[in-house]
Amino acid sequence: MASVTIEAVRKNFGHTAVLHGVDIAIADGTFTVLVGPSGCGKSTLLRMIAGLEEISGGEIRIGSRRVNDVPPKERDIAMVFQNYALYPHMTVRDNMAFALMLAKHDKATIDEKVHRAADILALTPLLDRYPRQLSGGQRQRVAMGRAIVRDPQVFLFDEPLSNLDAKLRVAMRTEIKELHQRLKTTSVYVTHDQIEAMTMGDTIVVMHDGRVEQTGSPLELYDRPANLFVAGFIGSPAMNFIAGTLRRGGDGASVELDDGTRLPAPPAASGADGQAVIYGARPEHLALVAEGGMPVQVAVVEPTGADTLVSCRRGGGEVLAVFRERHAFAPGSTIRVVPDLQHAHLFDAATGRRLSG
Repeated sequence: MASVTIEAVRKNFGHTAVLHGVDIAIADGTFTVLVGPSGCGKSTLLRMIAGLEEISGGEIRIGSRRVNDVPPKERDIAMVFQNYALYPHMTVRDNMAFALMLAKHDKATIDEKVHRAADILALTPLLDRYPRQLSGGQRQRVAMGRAIVRDPQVFLFDEPLSNLDAKLRVAMRTEIKELHQRLKTTSVYVTHDQIEAMTMGDTIVVMHDGRVEQTGSPLELYDRPANLFVAGFIGSPAMNFIAGTLRRGGDGASVELDDGTRLPAPPAASGADGQAVIYGARPEHLALVAEGGMPVQVAVVEPTGADTLVSCRRGGGEVLAVFRERHAFAPGSTIRVVPDLQHAHLFDAATGRRLSG
């Protein structure tokens, strides 16, 4: 096992810059998720760690070793791809053993490593089957088994679950997390799905337009997003954003909305009186009140059983609220909601940076 250090890494395709000086420190034995929308540079960065893309600038180290110019086969990494990349003419056993055969390991060692990985991944009954005889989830486990037998310093996962159906994705998330807890090998996982990122990662790196927006634990990013992008990307349903003006007076700070409604500002919020701000409140952090608060008009009510999701209109914008209680609001009716101040957020409207404590 080894740490992975990424320092001031840049990547250009011709005259187009896709990574702009990325810095990430991945500790030994951790599970780090690179997450962001399509085109943010996360898969390119993973391929640079693997040695499949050249580095235009900066440095990547695996452990203490600089690997910028080290061929992929000498980096002691194993990669699991989105499309499994299994050899169709080989059995599961041979697919898993192939890299060890190329490395000229003896048969006893190969058999021991393959059977160990097969036991871990519940693949032993499938060792003599071919990929075409397997389900999508079984093929993905074979791809992971092929990585495990190499006993690498670092596992790299490139959106490995995106080809699976929703139910199987949830099951495979659990399997991969359990696998990491068992092997404790440093893992770097790329996904565009923030739910995958939140449920799997020890550390999440949120990327956007070739830059790192924020790095932290899942709950750090959820509770204290550094800017509007992270706040809107992490969490489902997404955070509500409401434009307003910060007002400071003798009775404390508040945010005045365009219709004159005032919401109390989050505790320890910075910012000057009269500053244009964005008030952030997650749907699950809005409470129903009889008086005061913020009036919104009910548009759609979606009961899910455990929760009730209420889509509302306010001016020209949308406000989402999630209630644990069951409600049967009539579309077009007006309800009043108030944010939980301990979980409210305030951002500068000009820069998008966090203003709340």
